[in-house]
Amino acid sequence: MTEIANGNAEETVRASVPAARLGRRSFLATAAATAAATANLAFGRDYGPGAAPVRYPDPDVVVLDPRFAKYKLGNAPIQRLYRGTLWAEGPAWNGVGKYLLWSDIPNNVQHRWLEEDGHVSTFRNPVGNSNGNTFDYQGRQISCQHGHRRVVRYEYDGSMTVLADKWEGKPLNAPNDAVVHPHDGAIWFTDPGYGSLMNYEGVKGPLHIKEAVYRIDAKTGKMDKVADEIYKPNGLCFSPDYKKLYVADTGASHYPDAPKDIKVWDVVDGKTLANRQVFASMELNGKAGFADGIRADEDGNIWASAGWVGEGYDGVHIFAPDGDRIGQILLPEICSNVCFGGTKRNRLFMTASQSLYAVYVETKGAHVS
Repeated sequence: MTEIANGNAEETVRASVPAARLGRRSFLATAAATAAATANLAFGRDYGPGAAPVRYPDPDVVVLDPRFAKYKLGNAPIQRLYRGTLWAEGPAWNGVGKYLLWSDIPNNVQHRWLEEDGHVSTFRNPVGNSNGNTFDYQGRQISCQHGHRRVVRYEYDGSMTVLADKWEGKPLNAPNDAVVHPHDGAIWFTDPGYGSLMNYEGVKGPLHIKEAVYRIDAKTGKMDKVADEIYKPNGLCFSPDYKKLYVADTGASHYPDAPKDIKVWDVVDGKTLANRQVFASMELNGKAGFADGIRADEDGNIWASAGWVGEGYDGVHIFAPDGDRIGQILLPEICSNVCFGGTKRNRLFMTASQSLYAVYVETKGAHVS
């Protein structure tokens, strides 16, 4: 019934059933239809299999600045590829297998979406309540495990190598997200500790060390702290030339004085950070949510997942290299993370609460995952 999408679902369904015939069976059927219609309305735009096609250009890909116009494709819709997670996170694209991997942290599983036919299956279970995932330049998967407070690598033979689980003899808080540097294979990761603050996403326990950003030397395994002046470092990414590192700060979730922004550092000699600055504020029209996962495209724009404000804000915010917000991709759910993928790496995948979304854009990801 098209009226359900445009008006009050309950009134429309009831109006379609004469009162005299509203017996027990009709009442149950009506209640079920009402619940289904209300559920669709609660998610805003209908992404279900029976939804009407979106009229091009997609109104939820929003140009805020003329610089973003060239990245919006006039005939590409936002699509929901999967629904059924509790908290979707950590998307990573595997170019050889042509699949997207992502985590469902509370359910302690990793899912896989195949580009070939859109099939979704459970990839790994259990996974230590993994959050962020990526692949190194040898094609091996890197995962940040909340539940075990460690960063791991899955080897070719199916075994698992623990890359980091302690700093100066104390357990890590709960590693969150990771990226790999192509020049030396070093793994950079954040450790804000969210997975240890609740049993829902890990194992509840104290944070023994300051939240920080670390670098693991790929050859020696030596770990170095590269930044700890940020409240809760979350998503991170390099610039296309790897001369800058961007990190989202979500410390306002637990620290009243923490800003809601994205920081940027210069990468010195590929190993250390210097000249910290604020890259972009997450405030928009007087309201500020959180940036979480972030990725750079080949032109140096930063695509940041955004949420915890509501309609008109939640989704993805796109920032030009100078920090100006130039576009948005609006979603009916809080977006946790993003990555570029697909055969041409021109498809933006978005993990958003209970769902996985994707949209083609006229740019490519700057990195392999």
